[in-house]
Amino acid sequence: MSTNRTAPKNGARYIAESFRQLGVSHVFFMDAILRPTLVEMEELSINRILAHSEKSAAYMADGYARVSGRVGVCMAQSVGAANLAAGLQDAYLHRAPIVALTGRKEPMLRHRNAYQEVPHTPLYASVTKDSLDVAEARELPHLLAQAFRQAADGSPRPVHLDLNGLGGEIIEKGVVSDPVLPPAELGRLPEDRPLAHPRSIAEAARRLGEAERPVLVVGAGAIQADAQAEVLALAEQLNIPVATSLGGRAIIPTTHPRHVGTVGTYSAPPGNRLVYEADLVIFVGCHAGDQPTNNYKVPAQGTPSVQIDLDGQEIGRNYPNVTKVWGCPKQALADLVEKTVARPRWADWAAHAAEVVGKWRAKMEPLSFSNAAPIRVERLCREISEALPENGVLVADTGYSGIWTATMLDLPYASQSYLRAAGSLGWAFPAALGAQCGAPDRPVVCFSGDGAFYYHLSELETQKRWNIPVVTVINNNSGFGQGTPKVASFYEGRAGGNPAEINRFGPTDFAAVARDFGVEGIRVEDPAELAPVLQNAIAARKPVLIDVVTDIHPRAPEPWEPTGA
Repeated sequence: MSTNRTAPKNGARYIAESFRQLGVSHVFFMDAILRPTLVEMEELSINRILAHSEKSAAYMADGYARVSGRVGVCMAQSVGAANLAAGLQDAYLHRAPIVALTGRKEPMLRHRNAYQEVPHTPLYASVTKDSLDVAEARELPHLLAQAFRQAADGSPRPVHLDLNGLGGEIIEKGVVSDPVLPPAELGRLPEDRPLAHPRSIAEAARRLGEAERPVLVVGAGAIQADAQAEVLALAEQLNIPVATSLGGRAIIPTTHPRHVGTVGTYSAPPGNRLVYEADLVIFVGCHAGDQPTNNYKVPAQGTPSVQIDLDGQEIGRNYPNVTKVWGCPKQALADLVEKTVARPRWADWAAHAAEVVGKWRAKMEPLSFSNAAPIRVERLCREISEALPENGVLVADTGYSGIWTATMLDLPYASQSYLRAAGSLGWAFPAALGAQCGAPDRPVVCFSGDGAFYYHLSELETQKRWNIPVVTVINNNSGFGQGTPKVASFYEGRAGGNPAEINRFGPTDFAAVARDFGVEGIRVEDPAELAPVLQNAIAARKPVLIDVVTDIHPRAPEPWEPTGA
């Protein structure tokens, strides 16, 4: 614990100094919360990003946390607490470290029909590790440190601090008599992690040695543990194919011959097929939920597995025939490679996997070079792949944006990052702004559909105000493309009707909208224009929106299903 003891100070100054100590470079907020604290932050060179909704502020903090490995901070006054809580769902599901601060009305106003006051703790119960009530300023040294500690340690997730006062003003005015600042290391994901026991490594190595067709399924937990090099070493030295969840997609270059793609409901056919064929699945930092397992069908139940995870509660939750490796994925993979001798049969299995992936890629290649107009999304994905710099960050929305980028958009460099929505439509644009704040020297490209972009297009003003150089690419097909066939199927056999009312809208010229906000807007209808527009926009390092007019009818790759599933 730090011994940086100073004279008593008020809560506002203590919070601001604590944030600086913890390495917080940006806070994302919706007025009106902790106004005196925000004034103190300016003096300490902490950037104060005023958003246009509480959900946007939460999404910005989420993107900031995921790309930087630091704890993101978002804030809202009492009236906005419910909206802020709703914005934490994605961070909770993805396991991103966030501290969310809200004001609450003082005790004498609670349970007395105070204006727009509802209990906050129940709102945050399902989207945080903990919700901590801060009644007095003297609690700050303990509870602020605890919130950051809980947010980043173990399985990272958001933590909520509910501050006394509509905008936290009672806490700000209060005196912190012993203002010991939190340890600086609490502000980021831990570098020192519990190590897996040698006995569990030995058992995993034994099961791996017995396998004929082993495969890795890697999730975001491996990226949080900085296990990229260890995954690559295992894949190359032992000739083992690597599949990923969406969150783990960029663990190794997607063009690497051992990368077989994403697996699950957002998978191209090779990923599911090859994981299903495997006779041993090694889950690494992947919690094996319904999305990365195609609703628990890939791999099949009963398939032998090894599960490596820092969160022991997740091991065996969904696949019980498991060897438990509880500890740091980075260390566990390094130890596993050291204790395993590559089997000749694994080279044949890896060659088979590469052949399956290669044939599918060859089949899809003509679509990625299509000159059709409206533009095919396969072509758009290829052009983004080729334009994204070696240190680029791609931020994708949920739904079809997630499926297209998971199947048709390559990330060929180990230094690239992929952030994806865990289910909240509209997440990507504000999250990309937050990611750019968290990684100011890296080019950030946002991939969003028009349906998603409508949610938070007001943040174009925030982007302009802070000159955040994100390049936003809108897949503009004037509707929710993912559900178009299903909606049409429900009208089969009916006379008349208007299915377009259910999932079609627009057309909207988002380039013109962006220009009205002061952001450069470019509309692209000719596929030949994509490459130069993308390259120039990314190189410009300024706010740019590229509105790409696409065809709503082509279908993204469908996941492979086991026979009879």
